[in-house]
Amino acid sequence: MIENDDKIRIIDAAADRFMHAGLYKVTMDEIASDLRMSKKTVYKFFPSKEVLLKAIVHTMMKRIEGEVQTIISSDKPFEEKLTSIFTMVGMLLRKFSRPFLIDIQRFAPGLWKEIETFRRERVFSKIQQMFRQAKKEGVFRDDLDPDLYMLVFTTVMQGIMNPQVLSQQSFSAEEAFKGIFRLLYEGALTDDARKRFQQKNSSLSSNESPRYI
Repeated sequence: MIENDDKIRIIDAAADRFMHAGLYKVTMDEIASDLRMSKKTVYKFFPSKEVLLKAIVHTMMKRIEGEVQTIISSDKPFEEKLTSIFTMVGMLLRKFSRPFLIDIQRFAPGLWKEIETFRRERVFSKIQQMFRQAKKEGVFRDDLDPDLYMLVFTTVMQGIMNPQVLSQQSFSAEEAFKGIFRLLYEGALTDDARKRFQQKNSSLSSNESPRYI
């Protein structure tokens, strides 16, 4: 149990470091120092920075998937689910610095592919369930096909939420996501559903930040 606690502490501390400064600039010595732990103990669980990064990403994926599934499976109306997804992803992306996004694609391309696959197969596919629910509940405009709409959404997200693209822009990953979300989602809703979504979204406190790492 103690060993597992140490492992979790290392993942949490390293995640904070990596997401703020990027992978390249952070050393295992700094992570051990943050934890007041010997470097030997850190290397016992994670023999390299790359192994540690993979553990961080996999932990984050597992927690995100669980949260998304909880939201999708709830009995809440579509607008509430939409607001929850919007808040969850926005809070998560707020932690990601440009150096982190660029480094993970540059120094861990295989892991970046895992992230893209996870995003497409484990997150976007679940959001598609929400779209179908929205169609049944009459909150999507009648002239929209939810499957076509999902294709547009995923294509835009994959094109813009990319470290190489974001590195050339002035906006952050969080700002990009929120802009895409508002443009595509709010434009797809009926007038009444859009008002309900905006009201629920504006009522959320910016301090309500779920922790995924």
